Amino acid sequence: MSTRALLASPLGFLIGVSLGALGGGGSILAVTVLVFVAGQDPSAATTTSLVVVGVAALIGAHGHWRAGRVRVTQGLMFGLVGIAGSLAGSALNRRLDSDVRVAKIVAAAPPSGSSPACSAWAAGS
Repeated sequence: MSTRALLASPLGFLIGVSLGALGGGGSILAVTVLVFVAGQDPSAATTTSLVVVGVAALIGAHGHWRAGRVRVTQGLMFGLVGIAGSLAGSALNRRLDSDVRVAKIVAAAPPSGSSPACSAWAAGS
């Protein structure tokens, strides 16, 4: 096993913990780790992150769906609007250099603990 894999594996575990605890943010963290620690190119890291975080989200949602806590209609509408945004973002993405894309992702990531979920958790809610 390579040194990069040994470094990336525990970070992947921590990303999974943060995704499970906070319900979001895994993609930004995963892309950053995959590029800067695992050495993947930004396009491969983005695709890997999409698959890993998407599967984790589906698995996590299954129990909530069975318990009746998922609003399917609203979720589908949100997803359709998200697809439109994704297509627009992909068109823009093709025009940017891969290093510029990663720098923008890292710059756009909120500082740790600044999301509403983190604030609610820190307040004991």
